[in-house]
Amino acid sequence: MTWNIHGALGRNPRFDLDRVVALVRRHAPDIVALQEIDSRRVREAGAGNPFDVLQQALGAYGIGAKTVTTADGDYGQALISRWPLANTEIHDISWPEREPRRAICSDVMTPAGPLRVVATHLGLSFRERHVQATALLKALGDLRLPTVALGDFNDWLWAGSVRRRLARALPARSRHRTFPSACPIFKLDRVYLWPAHALLASHTDRAARAISDHLPVFADIDLAAAARSEKTKTLELP
Repeated sequence: MTWNIHGALGRNPRFDLDRVVALVRRHAPDIVALQEIDSRRVREAGAGNPFDVLQQALGAYGIGAKTVTTADGDYGQALISRWPLANTEIHDISWPEREPRRAICSDVMTPAGPLRVVATHLGLSFRERHVQATALLKALGDLRLPTVALGDFNDWLWAGSVRRRLARALPARSRHRTFPSACPIFKLDRVYLWPAHALLASHTDRAARAISDHLPVFADIDLAAAARSEKTKTLELP
């Protein structure tokens, strides 16, 4: 599952982390990537640190990537899993003079074998996303493990798009319109996968429109089929 939770602010707007937790738990994803986690409103809401609350509520294992840290709190993203994480790295993919961005890369030790997962939140400008997509491909390297990239890619153009670049490495993808949640037009939030045959289905949940300005995306992956793939994919970068 991937979801930009918009700081846990509803359309009111009102900080309410419980609604985020409830929706995620209703779908019970094994792996979840969350973007725009924001602890800067915690004091006024009287709630616990969202990074800690979400980790404890949604999975046994996880890693947070804080892109903004101030005296009021932190802002960033997290990757949470019901299974252990190994070889975890946080890549700084920030573009000069733009909002800081990160990519969390980790091997999720599933019962069917390791699954490489990259969770990210890309920038708003075309050039910024182009460079960040290249950085993601470099981070992937030779695909020796089944690999998933998921997050808010802020990608809505086709020419030179992120999905066009990532398709060389991760040919399967979700295709749902997710933003703005009240009347979705753009397919900003995606799940990408290699090998392609391991992606069984994907869906979203319109109930999330009362909780965030993005809809979540869920992907059903056949981990056994993914693990059986013996192909090694070598990426050629420009």
